[in-house]
Amino acid sequence: MTTLNVSRRTMLAGAAVAGVLTQVRRAAAETGEVLTPAAATDVAGLPRVQVKLVDPPFVHAHEQVATGGPKIVEFRMVIEEKKITLNNDGAEVWASTFNGTVPGPLMVVHEGDYVELTLVNPPSNELMHNIDFHSSTGALGGGGLTQVNPGEQCVLRWKATKPGVFVYHCAPPGMVAWHVVSGMNGAVMVLPRDGLKDRDGQPVKYDRVYYIGEQDFYVPKDENGKWKTYDTPGESYEDTVAVMKTLTPSHVVFNGAVGALTGDNALKAKVGETVAFIHSQANRDTRPHLIGGHGDYVWATGKFTNPPEHGLETWFIPGGTAGLMIYKFQQPGVYAYVNHNLIEAFELGAAGHVVVEGDWDDDLMKQVMAPSPISS
Repeated sequence: MTTLNVSRRTMLAGAAVAGVLTQVRRAAAETGEVLTPAAATDVAGLPRVQVKLVDPPFVHAHEQVATGGPKIVEFRMVIEEKKITLNNDGAEVWASTFNGTVPGPLMVVHEGDYVELTLVNPPSNELMHNIDFHSSTGALGGGGLTQVNPGEQCVLRWKATKPGVFVYHCAPPGMVAWHVVSGMNGAVMVLPRDGLKDRDGQPVKYDRVYYIGEQDFYVPKDENGKWKTYDTPGESYEDTVAVMKTLTPSHVVFNGAVGALTGDNALKAKVGETVAFIHSQANRDTRPHLIGGHGDYVWATGKFTNPPEHGLETWFIPGGTAGLMIYKFQQPGVYAYVNHNLIEAFELGAAGHVVVEGDWDDDLMKQVMAPSPISS
């Protein structure tokens, strides 16, 4: 197994974070009450639900309105370091992934539930990993309590106290950015127990839900301008960090590759269906836009205690955030779902398609005259 070559500058940059992690682990050992406000005896009697995660853009089955009281929702994720191909032009990267996908799976719970995650780092991997939930409270989002080396696993439980959609990502000391731009991020949706509401307190429901994870990649090139490839994740580290420091991504893609949500993999809907689109970007700002449609209800920063905006053309999701847009399709056809930095959409890959079936409504749009020669 190749030893990861980490520069002295990287080691120094990670020292402060490592010190915080050491303090977190010491606190956990000395006083469990600090890190676990609800003692195990308080939650021991709660019902448990095991959820099998599914690959994005799909989302596991869930209730939009909770039935019964809080639950312990059990998830299991296996970390996988794997090569993925970004395009058909030879660009590939060593991705670090949760459950083998970029982004990692979406998790859905309700406010007041407990998330109990078993995080597995198989011995076949090269690197230490952890997980930072933006939706959780304390211990660096769980990052201080989930550092697993190859061949290890851990179990983390946290209470979902904030409703909304939130990013999660890997955050190991000194290498946070590299792991995030290697694809190791995903999202959690914490629904209000009584479901989503509009500005007037009326229920907002959806017929379908899709999860779109936008990812920036930084692939090095050789002296001849060809994409470089590497035998292990560690070998790619120094070259990739050098590209990262230019702040100029080589690829900006949805769900792990250029064209991952087009063609046979395009999202599906029907006229009259209300579709929820969850969109996350763990590292850079983004501007989702549905060409030919609108955001009927938009929580751009993904926090459901705030009222949604209505009828948006484009919405802004800051880096490190997940947002939710809900739209009722009114016309059939192929809709382009893009990052409306159109350079990133059409040149770097941040675009997907939604194929909608149904009958055309001439009242909404009609071609009065087809293109034809200009008449005098």
